[in-house]
Amino acid sequence: MVPEYDKIHLKFSLNGINYDRDALHEVAYSFIKEGDENEKSIGDFLLDWLDNKELITLYTSGSTGPQKLITVPKQSLVASAIASGNFFGLEPGNTALQCLPTKYISGKIMFVRAMILGLELDYTIPESSPVYDPNKKYDFCAMVPLQLRKCIDRISNFKTLIVGGAAVPTDLVEAIRDLPTRIYETYGMTETVSHIALKALNGPDASDIFKVLEGVSLSVDDRSCLIINAQHLRQEPIVTNDLVELISDTEFRMIGRYDNIINSGGVKLNPEQIESKIQKYLPNRFFVASEPDTELGEKVILVIEGNEGEDYSKSLVDLDKFETPKKIYILKEFVETPTQKIDRSATLKLL
Repeated sequence: MVPEYDKIHLKFSLNGINYDRDALHEVAYSFIKEGDENEKSIGDFLLDWLDNKELITLYTSGSTGPQKLITVPKQSLVASAIASGNFFGLEPGNTALQCLPTKYISGKIMFVRAMILGLELDYTIPESSPVYDPNKKYDFCAMVPLQLRKCIDRISNFKTLIVGGAAVPTDLVEAIRDLPTRIYETYGMTETVSHIALKALNGPDASDIFKVLEGVSLSVDDRSCLIINAQHLRQEPIVTNDLVELISDTEFRMIGRYDNIINSGGVKLNPEQIESKIQKYLPNRFFVASEPDTELGEKVILVIEGNEGEDYSKSLVDLDKFETPKKIYILKEFVETPTQKIDRSATLKLL
């Protein structure tokens, strides 16, 4: 049973110092007045969280469209934190590292988990290669795939690590397969206040199937896109544009985005499936998209972050004739969203 928000006494350890609810106000004001950009963001969130309002405003990530503000009950964040805590067996006094931007739900929910579950939380600047004590062990941490890649040689500091914000590339999954740290890929969005499903990327439970957390059930619409039912997070179902293979009402396999489908000469192609065939041959960042074509309507293109003059044709060996890009573009640098995902729309405008 999820406890009520107003009955929870907020107390946790931040960078080794214990704070109760009243003391957190002073910390927040100090961060806003004297802190760096990251600490100012933390301070803003703490003040929002500790006020007497039942609702809190969140920014969406901007990965699938323009950023927007949504308003959700604080109790939804509490319920999400408890569901994660129950799944991972997190207990008061466990240690956690916060290395994600507090402006977005991924960073906010780490602070909520710490406050609600009683975790000892350390925070560090949210950058691609987070800096943390190499001699300290943490029970829990959340990262994006790029951070995991940059930290792979020191990931043993973490007992459990969740990775979200973007799909974890195949080569990175292979690289972590035998690591002792339990690593999970998450599925979720701002509208679900963090993840609602997980799949193990390594260890004996490694799988390509996402399994939902307690209190969540699934269905699909007539497009085969996922519908999320989680009344402890939102009263109404959440209809996504994520194409899935529904295994059961609690399990699914990700296929791709409905709004990314390419219709090339009447053949419908899924960019994510094409990308999965290329990943093992191409270490660079890349994505598959389309552009108008007079004969085909749309033609498949491959956009690679790399250097002109390099031969990338070997990465296409597993593609059939319909999937094979009709054109390859090389860009020195991709445009990113504020959460360091590839901004495909903005990047395509550079071509």
